[in-house]
Amino acid sequence: MGNVNVGFALTGSYCTFNKVIPQIEKIKNMGYNVIPIVSDNVFKTDTRFTDAKTLIEKLEDICKNKVISTIKDAEPIGPKNLIDALIIAPCTGNTLAKLSNGITDTSVTMATKATLRNLKPIIIAVSTNDGLGNSLKNIGFLLNYKGIFFVPFNQDAPFDKPRSLVANMDEIDKTLLFAIEGKQIQPIIYEK
Repeated sequence: MGNVNVGFALTGSYCTFNKVIPQIEKIKNMGYNVIPIVSDNVFKTDTRFTDAKTLIEKLEDICKNKVISTIKDAEPIGPKNLIDALIIAPCTGNTLAKLSNGITDTSVTMATKATLRNLKPIIIAVSTNDGLGNSLKNIGFLLNYKGIFFVPFNQDAPFDKPRSLVANMDEIDKTLLFAIEGKQIQPIIYEK
């Protein structure tokens, strides 16, 4: 698997980073060459969960690769065929909307476009407060898109946030293995 390059992209669901970072380590430890990609907001924004500089340093230390954070740096992924699969975890409702509407205005959406160009799998680990609201149509569209695979998800807080959906981040590695074979892991909706 050392010859398999996996892009691992993070978008701005900052509260899930503590569940995503161990998954990056797990995929790296499985023998994949992991290329970290972050949206501009993730690259620049300090939050109560982490400051941007510390996060970027941690990603580069885990992956042993420089973080891709600009559209310009993500663009060569396509023509140079740099990655064999792309994981977007967490994938926000904003990114879901951009992907389902073909908008390429961030490093993550450019990396996605570039990966799809090469007919390589995209693995989405959704994390959005409106997954059963406005984002549902985008999830539905992307579920039908060839080459896009979802990490199993559920309502993370059905009584406090009844429209919120979050992927089971512990299933990212298994979803990746299925996606490389061109298969969607099942069930997509899991019970806690």
